[in-house]
Amino acid sequence: MSEKFSVNDSISNLWDKLDSWLDAIILKLPNFAVAIIVMVIFYFVAKGLKRFSYKVLFRKIADESVKQMMAKIVKAVVILIGFFVALGVMQLDKVLTSVLAGAGVVGLAIGLALQGTLSNTFSGLMLSFLPKVRIGDFIDAQGKSGYVDEINLRNVTIRQTDNEYVVIPNSIFIENPFTNYSWSTRSRVEVSCGVGYESDLQKVEDLVRKIISENFEQQENEGVEFFFTEFGDSSINFVTRFWIESTKPKPKMEARHKSIKLIKKNFDEAGINIPFPIRTLDFGKNKLRMAPNKDE
Repeated sequence: MSEKFSVNDSISNLWDKLDSWLDAIILKLPNFAVAIIVMVIFYFVAKGLKRFSYKVLFRKIADESVKQMMAKIVKAVVILIGFFVALGVMQLDKVLTSVLAGAGVVGLAIGLALQGTLSNTFSGLMLSFLPKVRIGDFIDAQGKSGYVDEINLRNVTIRQTDNEYVVIPNSIFIENPFTNYSWSTRSRVEVSCGVGYESDLQKVEDLVRKIISENFEQQENEGVEFFFTEFGDSSINFVTRFWIESTKPKPKMEARHKSIKLIKKNFDEAGINIPFPIRTLDFGKNKLRMAPNKDE
């Protein structure tokens, strides 16, 4: 014969269960408080070790982005250790074992769900140890140019010359070509011009080489190059190339600006003509006719 359901007994059992849980919580309160204190202590220790490692342990690392990344890793490891210590203080060893046992499954699930994020993270680690990109470099990537302001686990931040910031995901940045103007201290400038057909071409070449050589110092294995390139519609065109000190685009623009002014000034003094395109309009049989004035 089955037992009869008793509401009073169920309520009594539920109350006893809640009472036992409350007792357990009260007994665990000191451990819980200690665990919170442990986490707070480890958090501040992690911040201190991050600063210490950045300024002392990794001071000999020349690349700023690598130093920042290593310091962040130190902070993350210390906080993780503090988390495990807090679990031990709360006597949650079984929970800790379960967490470690399920880490593989959870990690797989997270990896599948966050493929893009993990791709950016690994790309960020690669960029941090890639000597071709450093904080402070002037680069051109994805049609955006500016100074590298930050390299983290998610993206590369570029400060443009107009002081606006562009954020490029690491995976996109590392999988596509980019230009680093700061990697080399010397850059070559190219200036094009044209002279009239009546000009003495040897005189033009000698004059341009002299102008550029006197105003832009060339180092060993460098030099001023000059080439006539084509017979244009109204001029014989040439290009001259020379080297300057430059780690960003602005000095190249300044050098081109200066060389154009020098070439124009010296050509004027030497009587060398820089012609402009001439267009002849031939109306043929289509004569222009003035409309009669109806008032006359």
